[in-house]
Amino acid sequence: VQLQASGGGLVQRGGSIRLSCTASGSTLPDRAIGWFRQAPDAGREPISCISARDGWAVYAETVKGRFTVSRDNSKATVHLQMNSLKPEDTADYYCIVDRARDYCADYKFIPSMDDWGQGTQVTVSS
Repeated sequence: VQLQASGGGLVQRGGSIRLSCTASGSTLPDRAIGWFRQAPDAGREPISCISARDGWAVYAETVKGRFTVSRDNSKATVHLQMNSLKPEDTADYYCIVDRARDYCADYKFIPSMDDWGQGTQVTVSS
């Protein structure tokens, strides 16, 4: 199942932005959902994972303490709140399902190639 990220834009250093993630159907899959990002001329890197039901989330060290992921299954939406943004946070951001897990023991996983959906661009100006 493909998830769509939205809400990106241009933000100043130190600013905040909130991304949203929705499913093409009416509900989110009962699986963990991860956030990845891809900076210009770089590969995609995982930054966060949120579990399917209890809201447990884990983060990469590069975003821990600045980014917060939340999930509202009743509204079929996942949010990524990004605070204290830095120019190095500039990237395309993607949300994607982790088919193998419903609980995030780690923020890293390898998604199915078929599950990549549309990302959203975040640009942090200095």
